[in-house]
Amino acid sequence: MVMITGGAYQGKTAYVTREFGIAPEDIADGRSCDIASLSTARCISSYHELVRRLGADCTRFTEELCRRSPDAVIIIDEIGCGIVPMEKSERLWRENVGRCGCIIASHSEKVIRVVCGIPAFIKGERE
Repeated sequence: MVMITGGAYQGKTAYVTREFGIAPEDIADGRSCDIASLSTARCISSYHELVRRLGADCTRFTEELCRRSPDAVIIIDEIGCGIVPMEKSERLWRENVGRCGCIIASHSEKVIRVVCGIPAFIKGERE
């Protein structure tokens, strides 16, 4: 598994298509994809939005996904920086994204942070 993280609009998807040879149409979008199909997806983008859709079951789903899809590439925005949201539901979502990100990172052989389209390897090495 490979985890790609970074802020919004920092070139994460472009990096994945360029470096991993995954066509944009082969990337499942966590905002709208069929959840049942994710176990066979080669790449999932907007995982942070998938966490919002899954709600309280997000950590259990993430553990299962990591077990079933060890070769997947997961793209997840960093959302834990900055001002803490006032709404409790937004704070809970943010915490859940952090928990799921930790699960994905622990199962990943590589964790790459992309900033301005430039990769920084947090875990693993560039080949």
